[in-house]
Amino acid sequence: MTTAAEGGELGRADHGRAAGPPVDRDGELAVLSAAVRDAAAGRPGLVVLDAPDGMGRTTLMNGLVFEAHAAGLRVLRAEGAAVGHTAPLSTVRALLEPLSDGATRRPSARHPTAQPGEEPPRHDELPRSDVRGGDVPHGVLDALHQVVRRAARERPLLIAVDDAHAAEPASLRFLAHVARRSAGLPVLLCVARRSGGGSPLLDEIAALPMCRVLRPLPLTPGGIGLLARRLTGRDVDDGFGAACRAATGGSPLLVTHLLTALRDARLPPTADALAALGALDLEGFRACVVRLLDGQPTTVRRAARALAVLGDRTPRETCARLATLDPGVFERCLAALGAVGLVDAQADGGTWSFAHPQVRAAAVTGVSTDEKSLLHGLAARLLHESGADVTEVAEQLRQSPESATRPWALTVLREAAREMTLQGFPDRAVELLRPCVPPGHEGTCAPELLLDLGLAESRVDPSAGAARLAVALDRLTCPHARLTALGALAGALMRSGEVSRATALIDRCREYGTDSAAAASSAQLLEAQLLLVATGHRATYSRLLDSTSLDLGLPGDTAARRALLASRAVVCAARADRVAEARDAARTVLAGGTPVTDAVSTLGTAASVLLYTDRPHESAEAFRQLLDAPHVTREEAYPTLLALAAEAHARLGALGEALRTTAAALEGVAPATRLAALPLAVRLHTLLDQGDLAAASALVRHVPGPLDDEAWQWNEVLCARGRLRLASGDVEGALDDLTECGRRQRAWHRTSPAVSSWWYWAGRSHLARGDRATARQLADDAIESARAAHLPCALAQGLELRAATEAARHRPLLLQEAEAVLATTSAALLLARVRVARGRALHRCGDKQAARAVLRKAWEETYALGAPALHAEAHTALLATGARPRRPVPSGVDALTRSERRVAKLADSGLTNAVIARTLCVTRRTVEVHLTAVYRKLNVAGRRELRFVLRADEGAPHAVGA
Repeated sequence: MTTAAEGGELGRADHGRAAGPPVDRDGELAVLSAAVRDAAAGRPGLVVLDAPDGMGRTTLMNGLVFEAHAAGLRVLRAEGAAVGHTAPLSTVRALLEPLSDGATRRPSARHPTAQPGEEPPRHDELPRSDVRGGDVPHGVLDALHQVVRRAARERPLLIAVDDAHAAEPASLRFLAHVARRSAGLPVLLCVARRSGGGSPLLDEIAALPMCRVLRPLPLTPGGIGLLARRLTGRDVDDGFGAACRAATGGSPLLVTHLLTALRDARLPPTADALAALGALDLEGFRACVVRLLDGQPTTVRRAARALAVLGDRTPRETCARLATLDPGVFERCLAALGAVGLVDAQADGGTWSFAHPQVRAAAVTGVSTDEKSLLHGLAARLLHESGADVTEVAEQLRQSPESATRPWALTVLREAAREMTLQGFPDRAVELLRPCVPPGHEGTCAPELLLDLGLAESRVDPSAGAARLAVALDRLTCPHARLTALGALAGALMRSGEVSRATALIDRCREYGTDSAAAASSAQLLEAQLLLVATGHRATYSRLLDSTSLDLGLPGDTAARRALLASRAVVCAARADRVAEARDAARTVLAGGTPVTDAVSTLGTAASVLLYTDRPHESAEAFRQLLDAPHVTREEAYPTLLALAAEAHARLGALGEALRTTAAALEGVAPATRLAALPLAVRLHTLLDQGDLAAASALVRHVPGPLDDEAWQWNEVLCARGRLRLASGDVEGALDDLTECGRRQRAWHRTSPAVSSWWYWAGRSHLARGDRATARQLADDAIESARAAHLPCALAQGLELRAATEAARHRPLLLQEAEAVLATTSAALLLARVRVARGRALHRCGDKQAARAVLRKAWEETYALGAPALHAEAHTALLATGARPRRPVPSGVDALTRSERRVAKLADSGLTNAVIARTLCVTRRTVEVHLTAVYRKLNVAGRRELRFVLRADEGAPHAVGA
């Protein structure tokens, strides 16, 4: 801004006022108006506007000028940062230039500092002198002050200096001189400076007793809403003000540019529209940020650039090292950036982040590509030395090709790529590793690097991954690495549909063994891997089953044999083929293997065999032991293992445990991926078992549609979604999902009724539509298969469905058989459901007494299981029999109150009731009452049984996989 005469300033002030008064500045404007009135009345005034850039210093100065003109004051205005204001006293001369027209001059004597022979100043010039730097002779200051005094005698003055922090020292010395000698003069001196300007002379002015220092605060959400209505002419939604303030720090300058971008994009002032603004829409906003940064000191710009390169939430010490700044200086630079609304302090108090992504982009504007690459390389090294996560270091190396070729960087990239692959992001792993293997240089790269790249690439592009693995296989010398490459190559070929080439690799395995036993072991491991890999591709899986052996007679004396035995057993269990043998094979694997000696996939497969053969209690225990292993969380199949463990808990009736486990399975897993499919399905079923339709409906939004991916995990999602639609009254939609699920299950050879309950819910859907014949057929098929394979839970479920298709008089016998079958299992929830159905059937047949006994038992069981929907159904049926049940008594260790638990633990330690009473400072009768309640809730007879119940609870896992 250049200096303007009074007329020009008046025009500019009018223009600013036409848009409306500044928002959220009522207090500041009131102080300035009062100062103007005092000056007009002949009283002096002194105001310092202290604010960061963009916080409205100039706007307040414009408002002051407008008020001064309206009150009849003469305005002298200049800007310290104006072009040409670098010579000593140049700002002052520009400020006082309007007074040099001769209207206020009197004859003056020779200037006291004039050299001999120098002419006295002409009447139409301001006093001049040889002034160097900030050393201004007192005579010069006094002569200039006399000009101000003479002008003030004729008319009250406003002396306004904007950006005073940028003015040269001589002009600042004059302003301080005027501020100290304004008593008795109708002069209002207003100085605007950037916060933290650091000029001692400006600090001296601000410290004067008569000085009023105004520090404008960031705009409030309400003020931003008012400004948005002015600029856009539209209504503002409730969350817009807060969202805009978070993106700008409340800086009026940034808010105005952001609102202008919304207006130009023809978007309403809403939080959603603000988030929808793209980089092109915000070019003006980014340019404004660039100007703000350019106006900051060099150290502040370096701090912003370091923060932009390293990213949000990076520790300050690391950022300071990249910016080559002392930590204390860097801290002050961050405070300066925060004052102008560009960065925000995080809640942890140790890190900062940019207010808006375009602010980050602006911080590196003008930095060359080579310089950026160098910065990212330095950032990677600093992060690596500080012990940061390898994925953070790898992200920096990805943007610095020169640094990525160094040995330490290659190690970091390989580790990060493995991490990305385990988390289900193989494409990110390929992106990290591919620059390390330039095209045509595969022969000179480390074969281990080729192996890692091939492992990741085979999941994104199986053909390219197979080619990469084949090259690595020829160059690898370590037997273990060669076996890994063989398995990955076989998997890539399987995904490409080349089953014959994949199975041919089993013979090649024998070439890498040092003896016949090692060769056979390698071949067995590879065959097991082929079976497991094939479960990800339906057509490949079907072709492989036609050409592979499913012999379950292998001994489980080696890890390779256990792996092959488990992979064969799960195929048999899924097809309801030789179920007893498959179950025994799984037990053999679990008895001989441990997470230390065997692969996690081997033990997880064996545990799933027990689940699919209706042994949920054994399966849950096997999964618990497996998930307790410290390294299992790094396995790619970890979410699937958690989901299978949760399904075992759900079949046992531990619904709360199932929900906790599925929540852990879904944590950190990208939605709409195969890894998320099975946890989603199990969680949906569990929520429906609890009767929580609202939560189930919210969860189903994560299911993609249509389900083009034919992976078997999505079959279970179709089943769960069909059940939800049935519960919501959408029978036709339920049948669509469940019928498609059945088709896919048969294509996958997952025909065992114990694998999935799609047939049961399909039968229920047919019954809801009035089609008893189809429901009966589904039930009969399940019963026949379950009887032949000795699957008690599936058999009981089939009998329950069959009973629902029969006349009322035939139902009790079928349900009685189902209840008897389940008595030998641990499927508590299914047993409770069968009892509710049997109680209602007995009531319909007129046997109220028998119905009441069965329903009361089911009513208590469903309460203990935490299945409110089924409990409500049992309660309604029980009331219909004429019973008036009391409130159900909670049971189990979790039902104990805090006082009861303390008494129980003291009793378990061997203390008598009297000693317990003295220890807790209560009466002996209170101890007896508590112990009685403990025995009742835990269903124990005395202290001997109490010991086992409490210690079993202490050793039980409270969150599978936690």
